[in-house]
Amino acid sequence: MSRARSLIAYEFFAGGGMARAGLGDGWSTAFANDFDPVKAETYRANWPDEPLVQGDVWAAEAAQLPGQADLAWASSPCQDFSLAGGRAGLKGGRSSAFWGFWRLIEALAAEGRAPRALVIENVPGLLSSHGGADFAALGQALAKQGYRFGALEIDAAAFLPQSRPRVFILATREAAPPGLTGDSPFHTAAVRAAHAALPAALQAQWLWWSPGQPPRRNTEVAALLEPDADVAWHRPEQTKHLLSLMAPLHQAKVEQARTAGGRQVGAVFRRTRLEHGKSQQRAEVRFDGLAGCLRTPRGGSSRQILLIVDKGEVRTRLLSGREGARLMGLPDDYRLPKSATGALHVVGDGVAVPVVRFLAERLLEPLLGSKRVLAAE
Repeated sequence: MSRARSLIAYEFFAGGGMARAGLGDGWSTAFANDFDPVKAETYRANWPDEPLVQGDVWAAEAAQLPGQADLAWASSPCQDFSLAGGRAGLKGGRSSAFWGFWRLIEALAAEGRAPRALVIENVPGLLSSHGGADFAALGQALAKQGYRFGALEIDAAAFLPQSRPRVFILATREAAPPGLTGDSPFHTAAVRAAHAALPAALQAQWLWWSPGQPPRRNTEVAALLEPDADVAWHRPEQTKHLLSLMAPLHQAKVEQARTAGGRQVGAVFRRTRLEHGKSQQRAEVRFDGLAGCLRTPRGGSSRQILLIVDKGEVRTRLLSGREGARLMGLPDDYRLPKSATGALHVVGDGVAVPVVRFLAERLLEPLLGSKRVLAAE
């Protein structure tokens, strides 16, 4: 009899394995890599049977990557996404991480083992950074290795109650089957501007990927929270101080929620704003059913805060690690670091799981197909 084999992936900058989670059971990982020990430990805790190499991507060698993958997924660091002239190597810092990944793709191509497709995920600023030079450098690198490519800007809010816009560049060495290209709501103004700014030779390599419409999201952040009795709340004076950091517009939002009655959940970030020529710390709240974009915590001010209004009472607390994982689309049996800071460190740098599944189901799997191998009965 014959059976379909798993599609094979390499996963770079793998973090806690959220791309792996989104690809799902029809895929297997032949090689994964991440520099961060906490993320690497989390990945191994959730996928103990799949190989992950902890260390700088510049230290990896093509010989460590077995066979030929159907897909290489790369969620490279977004702190500095400069791609033009970024081949600094191990001493180049985080901004050169993409080129550490790319030299492996070049080495695989030289051996006739280039992945059939690539997904490169990053923040939307990649499309316009350095006046478009970074995006053009990326496109030039892809085209030189025989890949056609296109970009989608997808906000995780279409799937999850978290505002998290990201750019996904899908590149392929194979012809795109009918139905995978065309118009898409994910061809945002920024994507179209990035395409228009490319040299004509790179525009000729462009594919207007069209994954269709996602299912309508029907979950708000309130549905993902832990029971009130199971979490630690801020002291009243802490809540009072937080409210004092709000500009009048945001204080009015809280008052409106308080007088409306019932229970309402808001998400709060503390930010530094320039007001009248001076830096001013501000707290900003939203009551639209969405959390703000999760990020890696680097201190108390970077932790997202929940503001709960219930029967006129206003209370606040920090978002928990498990709640952060739910906002990324991870199931409750996903193993997190024990500390909230460690858990949020892992999920804050990740990719939203349902977005990966959407791309896999609508584009990657139809593009790559399912090869079949013979197996004895």
